[in-house]
Amino acid sequence: MRRCMEESEMKSSPTLSRKSSCLFTNRIPKENRLVNVAEEEIQDKDVVRIKLAVERLSDSEELIADCSRPYTLPTICGKHKDLKSITPQTLTDLFSGEYNQFHTDYTIIDCRYPYEYNGGHIQGAVNIYTKQSIGVLLQRSEKDRPQILIFHCEFSSQRAPTLLRYLRAQDRMLNSQNYPRLYYPEVYILNGGYKAFYEHNQDLCNPSSYVPMLHEDYKSELHHIRTVTKSQTEREKTREKSKTMSRVVRF
Repeated sequence: MRRCMEESEMKSSPTLSRKSSCLFTNRIPKENRLVNVAEEEIQDKDVVRIKLAVERLSDSEELIADCSRPYTLPTICGKHKDLKSITPQTLTDLFSGEYNQFHTDYTIIDCRYPYEYNGGHIQGAVNIYTKQSIGVLLQRSEKDRPQILIFHCEFSSQRAPTLLRYLRAQDRMLNSQNYPRLYYPEVYILNGGYKAFYEHNQDLCNPSSYVPMLHEDYKSELHHIRTVTKSQTEREKTREKSKTMSRVVRF
C-alpha cells in the first residue's frame, strides 16, 4: 500500500517527475546522446537544403534540374509543358559546333522502334525504346555519362516523352538521399521528332531516309514489339505491387 502511494506521489509531483526524467537521461551514454544530436542536426540541414533547392527550381526555369547551372541550349514552349523542348534547328546548330564554347557532350536518344531506327536516324543517335534500356543508361559510370541527353521519337508525341519522364523519375529515386543531385540533370525533347528534323536535315540522317512507325511493310514487327512491350509492362506492375505489399510501413 505504501509503495503504491509513493509511486502515485512521484507521478503527480512535477519536481520528482523532472528528476526521474533527468536520471533516465543521465543513464544514456554521452556518446549516444551526441550521436542523436548530430543526426537531428543532419536531418534539419537536409530539410533546409531540399527547401532551398525547390525554391530555386521554382523561381528560375533557366536552371537545369540539379540547380547547378543554366541550361546550355535555347528552349521553346513545346507540346509537353513539363519538359524542355528544343527545335530541329537548335540540334542542327549543335551539330555545326554552335555551342562548342560550352564543351558540350551530348547523346541523342532515339525512342523509335528498331525497324524505324534502321530505316533512317539522326547521325550518332542511340536506339533506346524500353524502360529496361533506360535502367542501363542510369547505371553508367560518371565518366561515361554525357552532359546532355536529347530524346525524340517519330513526332516526339508519346514514346520519347514517356521514356524521358521515366528516366527523370528513376534518377530522382536513385538520388533521393542527395536531392537535387541527378545523374542526368540536363535533358531535352526534340520538338516535332525525327519527322520534323528529317524534313530539313536529310544530310544529317543515316541512312538518309524515313520509315514511319505505321509503315505497311512492318506490320508484323510492330505487332511483335507491342506485344513484348505490353508483357514487360505487366510484369513490372506485378513486381511493383509485390514490393508495395511486402514493404513494412513505419510510422
